[in-house]
Amino acid sequence: MSLKKVVIIGAGFSGLSAACFMAKAGWQVSVIEKHSIPGGRARKLEAEGFTFDMGPSWYWMPDIFERFFNQFGKTVSDYYSLSRLNPSYRVYFPEGELDIPADYKELQELFNQIEPGSAKKLDMFLKEAAFKYKTGMQNLVLKPGLSFIEFIDWDVLKGIVRLDVFNSIKSHVAHFFKDKRLKELLEFPVLFLGALPENTPALYSLMNYADMIGGTWFPKGGMYNIVEGMYKLATELGVSFYFDRNVTELQVSSSVLKKVVTSSGDFEADVVISGADYHFTEMKLLKAEHRSYSDKYWESRVMAPGCLIYYVGLNKKLKNIKHHMLFFDAPFKQHAEEIYKTKRWPDEPLFYVSVTSATDESVAPEGCENLFFLVPVAPGLENDNDELREHYFSIIVNRLENKIGENITGSIIYKRNYAHSDFVNDYNSFKGNAYGLANTLLQTAVLKPSIKSRKVKNLYYTGQLTVPGPGVPSCLISGEVAAKQLLKDFK
Repeated sequence: MSLKKVVIIGAGFSGLSAACFMAKAGWQVSVIEKHSIPGGRARKLEAEGFTFDMGPSWYWMPDIFERFFNQFGKTVSDYYSLSRLNPSYRVYFPEGELDIPADYKELQELFNQIEPGSAKKLDMFLKEAAFKYKTGMQNLVLKPGLSFIEFIDWDVLKGIVRLDVFNSIKSHVAHFFKDKRLKELLEFPVLFLGALPENTPALYSLMNYADMIGGTWFPKGGMYNIVEGMYKLATELGVSFYFDRNVTELQVSSSVLKKVVTSSGDFEADVVISGADYHFTEMKLLKAEHRSYSDKYWESRVMAPGCLIYYVGLNKKLKNIKHHMLFFDAPFKQHAEEIYKTKRWPDEPLFYVSVTSATDESVAPEGCENLFFLVPVAPGLENDNDELREHYFSIIVNRLENKIGENITGSIIYKRNYAHSDFVNDYNSFKGNAYGLANTLLQTAVLKPSIKSRKVKNLYYTGQLTVPGPGVPSCLISGEVAAKQLLKDFK
């Protein structure tokens, strides 16, 4: 008799993805979710007429989303509508602001204005990045990372030098460009990958291709519409969802997971896929003898940044703003080192602001504006308290007010903050991390926590702490990889 019943823990992007693939394969799928709605870290917050995306706010790599839905005979447009942002985003440097155009010819002109002759260098840089993107996002990320043998692939091997895994993104960028602003512009996408640019493989210039060629997009209604689209697809495929249920234990007998114990009843399954925090599943839900990794292993992991987030509603519209704004008006290197090297609260933080109401009026009451502020910080920081959160809010709002020439403080009618302790409480997040493991060379592919338990025969993992890594596109792929490996193992 073939195995047919799978329980998936967590309704985040990876859990939703895995659920869809398992249901497509004919399995009976039950998804258990701690919260009252799907989405995990990509939940939405509705308050005072405002709608905020609580987590991810950038829509890059539209081809990955399209590929996901295509595998079910669907398209993105069946579930939500997209528009490409132009400019893609604004960056504030000490020297002034730059709007990054969506049109490539305009982007070349901007580069030439900043550094004469750099447009041709941008062509060469992005040609290499295109190869990395194609190889990385259409090949490497689809491998389950269970053995180095997976990477004995002629197409990968013959292009290994071009993948630039042993060179750093910092030196790679510096090879092409001299201007500090251009270098910071090209280094910024790796800021959230978990290491300083000098310690991040140049392979990740693929992010620059995703940015400047793939484009920055926005799903009407917000990023949560992606969640709703995936949830709808899952229910169409017959997936059952159980919300407001905390998983409290995974019962194992003779190396086989027999029962998922929750706050509201137990679930029996032939196989379990955990999309919950990997560390939490291992160290809190399993007994010691069933864990694949030790405390020492987890403590040795290099984590991507944590986040200090503010959701703010204003009772007026702002004039001089863009949908995405990056504030690099403080020392880039200093803040990066405070995240990755000294691991302390920043003195002069870089930060990011998203104003989705600048693009979509449906996310705020008429005549109002919703703002999402994010400060990347080192994971696991202590002294996360209300006083400290207010201190940083004052700093970043003052800088925003100075740049746009408008008062914000007097127009705030809604505000909520979110940081380390909230990530722990809401998502059981290891060290309060927001983005998972750092994408360093020694934490890539086979060197990440495995998608298969080493001690429990029918337990699999998906999400940002396993392959292929952090980010929404990666989590869609992670669910696919885990499901397909499970199906292969239990044919």
